[in-house]
Amino acid sequence: MTMRRVENGIVTGFTVIAALCWIFPLYWALVTSLRSEENVTANPGILLDEFNLSSYMSAVFDTKLMIWYFNSIGTAVIVTAVVVLISMMCAYALSQIQFPGRRLLYFVVLGSFMIPAQALVVTQFILMSDLGLINTWAGIILPQLIVPVTIIVYKQFFDAVPKEMREAAVLDGGGEYTILFRVYLPLNWGITTALAIVTFIGVWNAFFWPFLVITSEDMMTIPVGITQVNDAFGVAYARIMSVAMLAAMPVVLAYLIFQRRVTEAVMISSGIKG
Repeated sequence: MTMRRVENGIVTGFTVIAALCWIFPLYWALVTSLRSEENVTANPGILLDEFNLSSYMSAVFDTKLMIWYFNSIGTAVIVTAVVVLISMMCAYALSQIQFPGRRLLYFVVLGSFMIPAQALVVTQFILMSDLGLINTWAGIILPQLIVPVTIIVYKQFFDAVPKEMREAAVLDGGGEYTILFRVYLPLNWGITTALAIVTFIGVWNAFFWPFLVITSEDMMTIPVGITQVNDAFGVAYARIMSVAMLAAMPVVLAYLIFQRRVTEAVMISSGIKG
């Protein structure tokens, strides 16, 4: 019993240390954002010695933060809706409909995991440029619509639905769309919500592709717009951190509200069987 307590104490200690190491950068960013620029430069401490919202006011009124918010929300909502819809329909076809090349298509989806997203960046950029979609929402959205893991997760759930339910719906005269949206979808609202939340957060935090395809400040998303704060005002630590805090706020709120769904989606995605 004593040995078990010692082991538990050691594990708890390491967990606390790891948590502190993880949360310290967030704490430092929050403290820095709540101090004046002069105080941050003169006394770069880690304790909150003042409560100054001037950096937040400057971030809201002296930058294009609201425009970046609008661009991020718009692109994230569109990508999330389209990804969930097309992934659901593709997974349903792979799971429930017999057609030539079905297994080959499924192996192609599985094989797409072997191709790093970075390997496609040059080709995607050339394609977006040829289509005239640089500095447009379409240029940001289109390359982010293919999410194979969402298809596979949906397929696993559709495979688990009893065949009798589909057969009963077919006997009642239901078509494939009716069966999908009125039978299968209501059974999987939980996983649909979880996948939608995770997809939204991923698109909201996306930096690399929007950074490449967007050069106009009015079309930038939040992660890309943060870099412009630094370029426009020099090394203004308090202002940069305040913009970063405001940029992270929607994601933090979404996670706190839908924490159980997010955790469920992560666990399901990491436990996929081919």
